[in-house]
Amino acid sequence: MSRAFRLAPVAALVLLAGCALGGPKTEVSIYAPQVRIQADPAWPAVDWRLTLGAPDANALLDSQRIAVRPSRDRLQTYKGARWVDTAPQMLQLALAEAFEDSGKIASVSRWGGGRGDFALYSDLRAFETVYEGDAPKVVVEIQARLVKSGQGGGLVAARRFRAEVAPAGAQIEPVVAAFGEAMAQVNAQIVGWTLVEGERAFSAPKPGAPGGK
Repeated sequence: MSRAFRLAPVAALVLLAGCALGGPKTEVSIYAPQVRIQADPAWPAVDWRLTLGAPDANALLDSQRIAVRPSRDRLQTYKGARWVDTAPQMLQLALAEAFEDSGKIASVSRWGGGRGDFALYSDLRAFETVYEGDAPKVVVEIQARLVKSGQGGGLVAARRFRAEVAPAGAQIEPVVAAFGEAMAQVNAQIVGWTLVEGERAFSAPKPGAPGGK
């Protein structure tokens, strides 16, 4: 499976005043990793609808700050750099686009934009740069739950997805590029898994129907 991603700083520099009376200004770069996946021909084409919830996350990850873990028990953020949106909102939008770009699903909407036959909920476990010695790696980890909507619904399947990508350097630009690649890998895994598990549940014989229980 091939994947492509693009890194697009949506604003070259945003100047933030230190105080209302003209304190020192800090330059902040805003980054938006653009994630693209290519559909796997083995994924089933489905006729059902899917609703995506934004991932739940801790306070640090549920923000525009770019997290870095210099040691196992310490979390910090990159100075002078921000995401264009919170990590959960970026992931929700990128995943919705991944489903749409796959061409394999009838309808996908973010929470509040419609009701689907299935809902995909998730917890964001990691969205950070991790240092092991002097070498950084970007880690994206999501715990996903696919739930059938409506009467007789319930949990269909649950699985944890994780990607680790070593950036080309320790500077923020290659780090953000590595985030884009890690998001692409995780999204491709989630899309394929959701289509397979959802179609299995959607096509299962209904209670009382021939072949059902």
